[in-house]
Amino acid sequence: MAKAYTLPLFPLGMVLYPAEQTTLHIFEMRYREMVKDCLAKESPFGILYTNEGKMAQIGCTARITAIPTRYEDGRMDIVVTGERRFRVIELMEAHSYLTAKVETVVEPDEPLQIDLRERVITQHMRLLELAGRTVRPYLYQNDDGVSYFIAHNSGLDWDQKQGVLEMLSENERIRFLTRHLEALIPQVEQVEDVRRRVQSNGHFKDFPSGEL
Repeated sequence: MAKAYTLPLFPLGMVLYPAEQTTLHIFEMRYREMVKDCLAKESPFGILYTNEGKMAQIGCTARITAIPTRYEDGRMDIVVTGERRFRVIELMEAHSYLTAKVETVVEPDEPLQIDLRERVITQHMRLLELAGRTVRPYLYQNDDGVSYFIAHNSGLDWDQKQGVLEMLSENERIRFLTRHLEALIPQVEQVEDVRRRVQSNGHFKDFPSGEL
């Protein structure tokens, strides 16, 4: 069993994945205090997905890696990188900001399904091509967490992204994403086909190009 520890919490309407980098705007006084404490202790805080007042039980720790902007009124922009998943055991109110006793979510020790992994990578590259994005094969080289990289940009809503975060293993996440992309890609291909045919017609010069 993973050892429990105390973690500051930042409930947000978003999901952070391990190894994912994002920028957060910090303006509330309690979270300014939280950031100050984390910087002083060189420790992470936890991002926990919140929707309609309900907080998830599984989140991801966030390490502050940069503060690109400090505003005169005390607000700041911080860059954070996701590190590891955690599960909330008990909420606490020892500070102005929320804290919790948590434990690390441990992945099961099982072999990675390589064939399924290659399949979902191929699907995702196809989706990026349809969206007009640059495909960079080297970005899929992380054997431990390619599912998180794919889930970050695969047309999932926040509830679905949280569902991926809560899945126990890499194999389970890859199976889910394979099914999701199998359903999504034909829809995107159909839209792209319609767009090409309409744009080729001179009567529809203002047809929007759109994005995924």
